[in-house]
Amino acid sequence: MDKETVPAAERAVETESMMKRLFGFEKEDLSSWHRLVCLLNRPTDPASLGIFRFLFGMIMAIDITQERGLSHLDYKYLDGAPVCRFPLFSFLQPLPLDYMYLVYVVMLFGAVGIMLGCFYRLSCLMFISTYWYIFFLDKTAWNNHSYLYGLIGFQLTFMDANRYWSIDGLRNPQKKNSQVPLWNYTLLRFQIFIVYFIAGIKKLDADWVEGYSMSYLAHHWLFDPFRMILPNEMVSLLVVHGGGLCLDLSAGYLLFFDATRPFGIFFVSYFHCMNSQLFSIGMFAYTMLATSPLFCYPDWPRHFFARFPEILRPVLPLTSPPPQPSTSCVYPVTQRTSTGLQDLSPAPKASKTRFKHKLATLFTILYLAEQFFLPYSHFITQVFTQSRRWKDHGDMLKQYATCLSRHLPHYNISDPEIYFDIWVSINERFQQRIFDPRVNIVKADWSPFRPNPWLMPLLVDLSPWRTKFQEIEGSLDNQTEIVFIADFPGLLLENYVSEDLGNTSVQVLQGQLNVEIVDEKKNYTLQPGEQKQLPAGAYHKVYTVSEGPSCYMYIYVNTTEAALQRNFTKLFELQERVRNGTETEPLPPELQSLITGENEGSEANVMDPVVQLFLRRQRRMKEVKKRREANVCERLNRFTVKKYYMLRRAFLMTAIAMRNLAVGLPPLEQLTREVAFANMKEPETEASQDLKDEVGHDEL
Repeated sequence: MDKETVPAAERAVETESMMKRLFGFEKEDLSSWHRLVCLLNRPTDPASLGIFRFLFGMIMAIDITQERGLSHLDYKYLDGAPVCRFPLFSFLQPLPLDYMYLVYVVMLFGAVGIMLGCFYRLSCLMFISTYWYIFFLDKTAWNNHSYLYGLIGFQLTFMDANRYWSIDGLRNPQKKNSQVPLWNYTLLRFQIFIVYFIAGIKKLDADWVEGYSMSYLAHHWLFDPFRMILPNEMVSLLVVHGGGLCLDLSAGYLLFFDATRPFGIFFVSYFHCMNSQLFSIGMFAYTMLATSPLFCYPDWPRHFFARFPEILRPVLPLTSPPPQPSTSCVYPVTQRTSTGLQDLSPAPKASKTRFKHKLATLFTILYLAEQFFLPYSHFITQVFTQSRRWKDHGDMLKQYATCLSRHLPHYNISDPEIYFDIWVSINERFQQRIFDPRVNIVKADWSPFRPNPWLMPLLVDLSPWRTKFQEIEGSLDNQTEIVFIADFPGLLLENYVSEDLGNTSVQVLQGQLNVEIVDEKKNYTLQPGEQKQLPAGAYHKVYTVSEGPSCYMYIYVNTTEAALQRNFTKLFELQERVRNGTETEPLPPELQSLITGENEGSEANVMDPVVQLFLRRQRRMKEVKKRREANVCERLNRFTVKKYYMLRRAFLMTAIAMRNLAVGLPPLEQLTREVAFANMKEPETEASQDLKDEVGHDEL
């Protein structure tokens, strides 16, 4: 039959069936408030939600000792420490140290309670109340994934996530294996969709699309397979930036539809496994991995665990019987015709909806609307937000200046004036100021709801210079360093050239400069392309005298470092000649340690400081090589030992705090011994710290 000859009613049913297969509901379900309430409260299998609840609670329990900081809580909240803090609200302050440990204990019990589904609603309240208190207490620690944990905990508080594989189900037969309303899944699925999609939208800015935001990642060993077929620049542009953009924009859609879900789960799993190695982001990658099964059919755990041996069934989640009805859901009323057969109408009447069903629907709609709105609410708060450190945020800078003004009178400094001159380079741009150095921040006006004149704008108009930077840097030899500076009209940069930096000069790229050599009391005006040699061991001032921003660069050679590297090269070549027997001349006494002084700590007995540094660097690089070439068992052992001592300290310090609250403080000598016992570390800790100081965290 021709498509045109199909009756309109049949074509409508066919279209509705296709929509139901794709989205799980008919368009008529959105035609009225009543139908929408019935849809969002439709009975749904609780299995997938119960598994996610268990995984989320477990991940949060682990996270509390790590990113939430239980293992080093005393360093952060030491009683009486004269430190400046950055809470969301100024009245929000940390409790005494022992009570802060109690807050963390409550949060930990809440996370475990969520995991086990034990006193579920109370556990959720225990977790989110303490979690948000800790979150709001320190803006310097804010990040997107910590914010997401709090949102998920908030959502779970209102859900029936304890209806499957929970202790509450064992205690209350009416809750065990009972259905949950569809909005429980809708809320979580849309939250994760928003996480991916908004992350993709944010990546559509010029910095990301042009490959500047994460260019350093292309050097990581995880991208070695891509570098076999692509140059490093293309790996950064196509794989790191292009791949990240495409995945974030498409992940939510891939996970939502049945046909694309296997591909979606594969790609997001690969993505998060890579992120767990690329970034220090705590449990975020594992949390996102735990969210992927939420997009599968809600009864997937029943089919999955049914494949396990019968002997394990008592401890595994239920595979049968089917879930029982629940008052949280709205059920369709079975209609019968005059023939006694069930009415198969595509839009059956629904049972009576209650106030709680309508309230749940309204909550779902408002929450999702708010989550879509918040990422674009920056027009409400006018804050410089290019990084997460206090020195880059106007609100936290104001808090810091206010805090300093309160502490300085204790050091006989009354009515202090505090100025900040902070420079940053954002995504390989010019180094530039972000605050006006002429403004006393103590008395400066501040409001998050209007622009503040002492916040300097990001010089995005100068972004095209980044291509020129690469050309200039590529033309330099390995010993020459370069720093690109941009400054605002009417401001000056006072700088000091270290004696180690020989052959230092400043060259104008754009605008006009006035360079003052302080000791010589001379001024030099420079136009674009002109260059001025700067004396080492002396101060100079660079004034921007053009009408627009000036752009210039410092070119210098670290002569001390260059000489040290030449000496290291000679020592290494000599050491190699001695080892392979090609060195015929006997070594002088001061160089005998090149052969005998390679063991740890032996460089302390070497008199020559250059040889001492050479041996220390060799030992450290040898340890780095050993760590890089370690097999899986050695890496796992190192990881396990590190986590053991971290958890050990968290447990012991918490036990000490709980004892103090229960029976009071012990004698100081006893407390000192207890803390020293809790601080015991693995033998390699100090060596590991030295390595981090030498080669950086990423090298390990």
